[in-house]
Amino acid sequence: MSPGRLRERECERAVAPWIRTRLRTAPWAAVAFGALVLVTAFLAAALPRAVDAYETRGLRQDIAGAPPGRTVLELTAPQPGFGMSQSEREEAVRPAVLTAVHHQVLAALPEPVRADARQSSYGVRTVETVTGTDPWLPRPDAVPPEFTLAAQADLAAHATVRKGRLPAARSEVTAATKELEGAATVATARSLRLDVGSVVHFGGKAGGTPLAVRITGIVEPGQPEAGYWSAEPVLRTPGLAALPTTPPMQYWRAALLLPPEAAPALLGTLTEPQLYWRLAPDPGSLTVRDVPALTERIASLENGPELLRLREFAGETTALTTGLETVLASYTSMREAIAPVVAVAAIGIGAVAAVVLAMTGGLVTGRRSAELALLRSRGGSLKGIGGRLLGESAVIALPAAAAGVLLAVAAVAEARLLPAVLGGAAVAVLACAVLPLWAIVRHRRPRAQGGRDDLADARPGRRRTVAELTLLVLSVGAVVALRRRGTSGAGSGDYLVSAAPVLVGLIAALVLVRLYPLPLRWAARPARRLRGAVGFLSLARAGRSSATGALPVLALLIALTTAAFGGSVLAGVSDARDRAALLATGADARISAPGDLAALPEGMDRAVRGTAGVADVTAVRIERNTDLASGGSVTLVGVEPESYARLAGELGLGAFPADALKAPEGGGGVLNAVASPGVAERLGTAPRRIRTLAGDITVRIAAVRPRTPAVPDAGFLLVDRGGLPERAAPTTLLAAGAALDAQVLRAAVRDAGEEFSVRLRSEERSAFRDSPLQSGAERIYSAAIAAGAGYAVLALLLSLLQSGPERTMLLARLRTMGLTTRQGRRLLGLEALPQALLAATGGVLVGWATIRLLAPGVDLARLALDAAPGLGPVDGAEGASLRADVWSLTVPALGVVALAGVVAAGQAWWAGRRGSITELRAGDMR
Repeated sequence: MSPGRLRERECERAVAPWIRTRLRTAPWAAVAFGALVLVTAFLAAALPRAVDAYETRGLRQDIAGAPPGRTVLELTAPQPGFGMSQSEREEAVRPAVLTAVHHQVLAALPEPVRADARQSSYGVRTVETVTGTDPWLPRPDAVPPEFTLAAQADLAAHATVRKGRLPAARSEVTAATKELEGAATVATARSLRLDVGSVVHFGGKAGGTPLAVRITGIVEPGQPEAGYWSAEPVLRTPGLAALPTTPPMQYWRAALLLPPEAAPALLGTLTEPQLYWRLAPDPGSLTVRDVPALTERIASLENGPELLRLREFAGETTALTTGLETVLASYTSMREAIAPVVAVAAIGIGAVAAVVLAMTGGLVTGRRSAELALLRSRGGSLKGIGGRLLGESAVIALPAAAAGVLLAVAAVAEARLLPAVLGGAAVAVLACAVLPLWAIVRHRRPRAQGGRDDLADARPGRRRTVAELTLLVLSVGAVVALRRRGTSGAGSGDYLVSAAPVLVGLIAALVLVRLYPLPLRWAARPARRLRGAVGFLSLARAGRSSATGALPVLALLIALTTAAFGGSVLAGVSDARDRAALLATGADARISAPGDLAALPEGMDRAVRGTAGVADVTAVRIERNTDLASGGSVTLVGVEPESYARLAGELGLGAFPADALKAPEGGGGVLNAVASPGVAERLGTAPRRIRTLAGDITVRIAAVRPRTPAVPDAGFLLVDRGGLPERAAPTTLLAAGAALDAQVLRAAVRDAGEEFSVRLRSEERSAFRDSPLQSGAERIYSAAIAAGAGYAVLALLLSLLQSGPERTMLLARLRTMGLTTRQGRRLLGLEALPQALLAATGGVLVGWATIRLLAPGVDLARLALDAAPGLGPVDGAEGASLRADVWSLTVPALGVVALAGVVAAGQAWWAGRRGSITELRAGDMR
């Protein structure tokens, strides 16, 4: 090889690789950029996983928290047909046959339907109840108790014997057997006065010869709220039922547990014995992705091909019923209502993050402008420069994004991987592309050094005008669509509607940046005539800031708008829950018997009034379904006018003057009344006669109010309790107080009467936080506000860092002209103030305007109130609407101004520590 060629090879080896050289030149900048990409990729990957996780938890909790009677899959078959011989009928209900069918049913369930075998049950029960004829059984209104007899399998594994032993069949039981052994739960034995050795005789539908069940054991249910016991709650807990008479007559409904071998004895009764297999669902392995398939399989099990499969071994007359599909429908409805609201937060924080990443590219490009201009002037192609910058960014961004995704996967479990990977990949692509794109756009033509690049001199081109008009049309369309349809009408893919707050903030940012130089020019004119130069210089400098200053304003506006919208969502949710809790109780505390049927004992109001924290108490009488002489019924409420009107005014529930209930002089016994709109429309303004339990009264409507504390959820008629007959005693206490002690209050009520219960407004309020869907969406919004604030701070810092060297150079030059250190600090602070004030003021106005524009289309009822699985929206949902939250509007804006001042002061302090000789170097073009 020739010596010339060897020298060329040595020169080639001497050239250092581009990427390694650049990273060694600015290592801390590379570390900072990698940290930003890592955090952004973590948020982009964690968000979809967090949504997946809380939606899955919500599904599982809705199924597990719903009453087992609604979620259990109950497979039932009537008693064996009479076309079979008696021995064949008896054999068909014996434990071995039922157990075999049970195992076959469990194995035949289609995916993703899964049963919890431990809480599933099967056996034979009586559909028609049998009457207990023994005179020693309790009879509340002289009506004998009614019993359900159930021969349910596996009692020993689900109960603890507290007294006696479990029942058993001492010999083979047939349809003719009339003496059986049975067990009762502790609650049943206590309410029905049963004990070991008690013999309960049944008449009526028990057959010709009375059936007798001897109690051999008292058992305590294990996991009484689970499916084995609660699929049919009467098995564990008796209850009072009422006959449809006037007045209603109450009687006990209870159940006795027979051994499985005793099932043939039920065939000898007229109770329509029923074979059943109750399959408790197992939600432990379900995910949100299983909901469509689960709904489809349940429909098939109820009336489709899967039911035909079960009938192959359970019998041709077998039917399957369940309420699980209603629970799934309620869950799906809530999820679809919450998803668009959460998407607003996700798109908002995503937009801020994207702008901040773009700002980092602009900052790096600005710092390396001379280098890139030199490369272009010496023949560097855009493709070559862009490729080198892409490789330089990729070396940092790709590992950082991968680490962010891995951290998100580790932090949030039980969620899909693909959305997280796509989110991290999007961040990586943006982080890799932003620096090359900035360089290509700014250096597409070779540039001369030293040209101005500021807002005062910039002239928007046609492309920018077209882009801004396009964004304007998109934002207007999104706002109009959101106001017309609301978030509840937006599909899962309608991201334009969810991006409406971001688009409004974007248009406002572009408008403010266009108008930004005008007030600075107007303010600079009178500043010229001031004696000091600091004011004029600061305004002139602020007006000549880099044209890329539009990005910080854009980031700050979107962040402040997202924070205001998110704060308004959280404030609206809190207000709606507060009002719903108030409507549930009618006061801070409500004391009454079930159904408001029992009269309050003497002295209870004084006992409650003396409790710590109670400020006011009023006693009312509530009569539901009071008959009107003209037909129909109404809820009558007898109140003490002064105290009740005071309570209604304090709570804001249908306030009225106390004089509205006072009877007029010479009224002839007619009572003034305050009625709900529906009741007032039915009764009119003429006196009407009403038949109450205490006697007949005549009322005249004096005022109409939409709600009242005593019965906030029903049509009502308020009258003065003093005008009712003497035997109309109060039935309910309403107490007001800011700091009620629940334990002390319940103890005071318990001493006065054990049948009375206490409902606290604070406890009702806390009950609305149980749904993972709701709490998860709230956490997403809280995280979006925090992340938006962090990105806004970073955007402000990047903006100030971008102009930092130039400011330091200016300060050094002015010091050589006699500028003092104090004046230098004032100059930098006043220079940073206009842009911070612009962003803060614009953020407050845009946030307020966005909330006002979008409030009619955003319904937060499901996010705030629908906490009970399978139920409709809670009363009071009309209060779940967006409202401007003052703290969310002002605190972030004030923080932006304060931070800008602090950073400017710190920058001035740091510049003052460095000498002017260090900054004023020959050939420096800053």
